[in-house]
Amino acid sequence: METGEDLRFDCGERTPTRLKKQLSRLTTMTAAQMGRVSRDALRAVGARRDHFVVLTALAELGPASQAALSDRTSVYKSDLVSVLNDLEEGGWVCRAPDPSDGRRNVITITDSGRHRLTELDHVLDEVNHHIMAPLDHDERAQLFTLLNRINTYLATTTGDAAPPSRREPKQDSEASPASHQPP
Repeated sequence: METGEDLRFDCGERTPTRLKKQLSRLTTMTAAQMGRVSRDALRAVGARRDHFVVLTALAELGPASQAALSDRTSVYKSDLVSVLNDLEEGGWVCRAPDPSDGRRNVITITDSGRHRLTELDHVLDEVNHHIMAPLDHDERAQLFTLLNRINTYLATTTGDAAPPSRREPKQDSEASPASHQPP
């Protein structure tokens, strides 16, 4: 299991200079540490990240079918079943047949689930405060804004993983019709 020290980005002279210049490495290692801290905090109260995600979606967007809930939360349908089993066992959600389509269930958050969500909000607020402790208020806001901008950019680009200068040129069959000249 990884520890905070295992995920440290810069270990002084032990870390090659070239690695210290890689933003993707820094963000990956930082995200792993942040995930570990939040996972441990949620585990301490008997929860998982997906519990929070599903309860939040139900509280803010209302009841939903399992398929719609999977789409809203990006939790895989196969994983969602386990999450819903946990939440239903805790009394935090209710599954009931959809009156308009008896083949599917509608998931609803319960009053107990709303209380649980408030508890998880507090846990994650403490985690966020801990993670952002080295930054002042303005730096926190700026970091959040910049990361959100990068995330939005990457999510809305054409899907090519490589930067434009590193992409392979298109083959003739992929070229636009205007570029084809008759023989």
